[in-house]
Amino acid sequence: MSQFPDTRLSLIVEIQSPENRGAWAEFVMLYRPVIYRMARKQGMQDADAQDLAQSVLMRIAGAIDRWKKTDPSIGFRNWLSRIAKNAILSALSRPSRVAGIGGTDIQDLIDQQPSVDQGVERAFAMEYLREKYHRAAASVQTDVDAITWQAFEMSVVEGKPCVEVAELLAKPVGTIYAARSRVMRRLRDQVQQMEIDE
Repeated sequence: MSQFPDTRLSLIVEIQSPENRGAWAEFVMLYRPVIYRMARKQGMQDADAQDLAQSVLMRIAGAIDRWKKTDPSIGFRNWLSRIAKNAILSALSRPSRVAGIGGTDIQDLIDQQPSVDQGVERAFAMEYLREKYHRAAASVQTDVDAITWQAFEMSVVEGKPCVEVAELLAKPVGTIYAARSRVMRRLRDQVQQMEIDE
C-alpha cells in the first residue's frame, strides 16, 4: 500500500500531470472507495456504482488541470464532492432504458428505491473520514504488537466489554484498557497528521 503524500496539495499538483501514473494510482486508491460507497448508499447496484466511480474519476482527470484553490473555504474535497454528487444525481435521474409498465413486483421494487437526498455531500464527507480511519488504522496496526491491536479491535471496534476481552486474550483487564488507550491515541495522532498534511 503506498504511503500518503507529504501534503494533500502536493498530490493534487502531481495528478495535474497525466504522465504521473503513481500519483494517479494513489489518488484512485484514496478516492475510488469513497465515491463507490457514496453511490451504493444512494441505492445504486454494485456494477452501477463501479461505473459511476470510474466516470467520476474520468471527469476529474479531464478537469483537474483547471482546479485552483482560489477560495480558502472551498477545498479540493468540496470540489470532488460536487462532481460526485452531480454524477450520482445524473445517474439516478436518468430515465431507464426499459420503462416498466407497472403492476408487477419488479415495478414495486423500483418504486421503493431510495431517492437521492440532499445529504450526499455529508455522505461523501463521512465516507472520506471512514477511508481516512482505514488508512490510519493500517499504519498504526503495523506499529503495535498483535495482542495490543486485538485488544483494541475487540473492545472498541467490536464493542466487547474489556473484562470479556481480557478473558479471551488471557490478559489482565488493565492491559486491555492500556492497549485501547494507546491505540486510540496513536490513531488520533495519525489522523491529525493526515489533516495537517492536507
